[in-house]
Amino acid sequence: MMLYRLTGTGASSAHFYYGNAELLPIAKTPPPRPPPLPVPLGVAIFPRDPGQPVRRFAERGFPNIVQWTEFDRGGHFAAMEQPNLLVGDLRSFVATLRS
Repeated sequence: MMLYRLTGTGASSAHFYYGNAELLPIAKTPPPRPPPLPVPLGVAIFPRDPGQPVRRFAERGFPNIVQWTEFDRGGHFAAMEQPNLLVGDLRSFVATLRS
């Protein structure tokens, strides 16, 4: 709160939530489910990331998951914590797109 107060950005940060209120789970009428995206998708899961994806839910919106990798170490900032693992996974994903 102090950062918002000192920088005068409280209103602009609240505007994000106001503008997206109809997408929140407590909205009076839930938004329609968007159509599935057929683009190839690669997912890298790091165990200490607080937002863990669930594959069966991911497949609803992304039916073309070509790579799903679960690592044994790393977290939300994987690019800083485990850069070699992340880069290796990205290279592997791109290789699947080329073949």
